[in-house]
Amino acid sequence: MLAQLVPGQILMADKAYDSNAILATIRARGATPNIPAKAPRKLPHANDRALYRRRNIIERFFNKLKQYRGLATRYDKHAETFMAGVTLAAIRIAIRANESTA
Repeated sequence: MLAQLVPGQILMADKAYDSNAILATIRARGATPNIPAKAPRKLPHANDRALYRRRNIIERFFNKLKQYRGLATRYDKHAETFMAGVTLAAIRIAIRANESTA
């Protein structure tokens, strides 16, 4: 995960990755960490709460994709057919989301 950091990039992670060593490694590679501080940390570091909340949208989307058994167990062995299944599931999720708001 940390090997592919690009300088200027923002790395978002959950509280499990809040350690001084990980934060130092991210900063040393030129990226900005956006990781909320754990409760026992005496001096909490700054993070963008609004940006971190948007991460939840991505997490929920992947959880909805995992509800499709064929995708979760990777029945399709070829990358093209697997991506087609992901695309169809994403379209179905988007349609359901728009139907419920209308």
